[in-house]
Amino acid sequence: MGKAVAVIDIGMTNKKVAVYDEDLKLLAIVKRVFEPLMVEGLETHDLAGMETWFLDSLAGLSNKYDIGALVLCTHGATFVCADAEGVPVLPCVYYTHEPGHEFQERFYTLAGSPVELQAATGTPNFSALINPAKGLLFAKERWPEAFAAAKLVLPYPQYWGMRLTGKAGLEGTYMGCHTYLYDWKKNSSSVVAERLGVDGKLPFPLRASWEVLGTLRPEIAKRTGLSPDTVVTMGIHDSNASLLPYLIKEKRGGFVVNSTGTWCVLMRPCEKFAFAPEELGKVVFFNRSAYNEPVKTAIFLGGKEYEVWSKLIGPSAGTQTDDLPDASVYASVLAARSEFILPEIVPGSGQFPGSVSQAVEGGRRYLFSELEKGCPRPAFLAEKARAEAVLNISLALQTIVALERTGLATGEKIFTEGGFRNNPEYNALLAAALPENPVYLTDMAEATSFGAALTGLAALERRTPTELGGLFEIHTKGALPMAGIPGFEAYKAEWLRLIESGLAVGGRK
Repeated sequence: MGKAVAVIDIGMTNKKVAVYDEDLKLLAIVKRVFEPLMVEGLETHDLAGMETWFLDSLAGLSNKYDIGALVLCTHGATFVCADAEGVPVLPCVYYTHEPGHEFQERFYTLAGSPVELQAATGTPNFSALINPAKGLLFAKERWPEAFAAAKLVLPYPQYWGMRLTGKAGLEGTYMGCHTYLYDWKKNSSSVVAERLGVDGKLPFPLRASWEVLGTLRPEIAKRTGLSPDTVVTMGIHDSNASLLPYLIKEKRGGFVVNSTGTWCVLMRPCEKFAFAPEELGKVVFFNRSAYNEPVKTAIFLGGKEYEVWSKLIGPSAGTQTDDLPDASVYASVLAARSEFILPEIVPGSGQFPGSVSQAVEGGRRYLFSELEKGCPRPAFLAEKARAEAVLNISLALQTIVALERTGLATGEKIFTEGGFRNNPEYNALLAAALPENPVYLTDMAEATSFGAALTGLAALERRTPTELGGLFEIHTKGALPMAGIPGFEAYKAEWLRLIESGLAVGGRK
């Protein structure tokens, strides 16, 4: 019997340890949510608490499964400043922290023009600390002595890999994910890394996600009951882990993966790294795939938008069903063109920088921040079915804009995975609005962990992930288009007009 692969899958909300067998079948999974650790009024990652739980979980799983490889798969936008032994020297701040407009201006004064940086690094200007280079500048300003003392600046997967192996390294999918730290054209550290003084602390060269970083430190092997010969791979960025099975099965092109969760991440593999002039300054960027190929990407906080608006609407939004939704309420909303939900819950996080989350009814705007306080609400929010329709239309429109930004071409497939697979209205709207692009719902449970497990098995068998393609299939179900909604394009035009005309409401144009 072959060795199993354990995946430590670190999301912003859920932390998981999953075990897969040599045929990539899921054997076990444990999950936990960690609250932020507050340090000096800042939300930070509870690195010590998470490490204890990971090791405890591995100890329990090692009694049942013969684990031969460990894979670290993590959310993006997070680096850890560490000493030469991999011990953190300062807090790891949540990327959702917004230091303010003056900080953002200081960053670009140091780093350079956002447009020029986007052209070189493939990275757009995100709010808060979602660009990891901004997180490093924030740490440098907040804890200058500790920052200067750091010997290593480690991407999140490689930080955890070093905790397990004692060895430092860099892997391409993480460095190439809107960090500002990687220059696509030079295939090395960027001018931003140099100006921050961290280029010499990033342990280049870049390595493949299925390469072996090292084996377990003796104390980790003893603590977990795993063999000291257990290999630890370089690790992988979570969105790229979700993409990997599709790259294998779809021969790397002709599709977009719509990976839905807290973040909706739209990823379209393409032949070359290049922006059209009109794309510069927009929230579109390039991921670096596990095969070191460009993946044009657009994101928005779709799951977060759904979650917070659903709390205002009520508990029944998005109930899963095999039947198509009754289109009559959608047809009514689209025809009236008077009720809207506009992005963004976290300003600057998606496709409409400057737009402030709000509802609109009959031309009157209701800021979400005011609705949360119990201020007067639009009437449609009191009608659950209608409010759900307005919300799903908003999410579908945000998805369509993101798809357009990735360069979606006629005939290309769209694969929806993650939480929005279970929202039939959303998928029916997408299928109706994009008749020339087949929309498929996938059956990949724990898609991120599965893609990461592929890299671990590749390392164990000394093969590439492509060579493991025969071990799995991606089963899909076509999304049936919602019928009887001819007013979609006119509603979309008005929705876009409202966003554009409202950019100065609560924010900057």
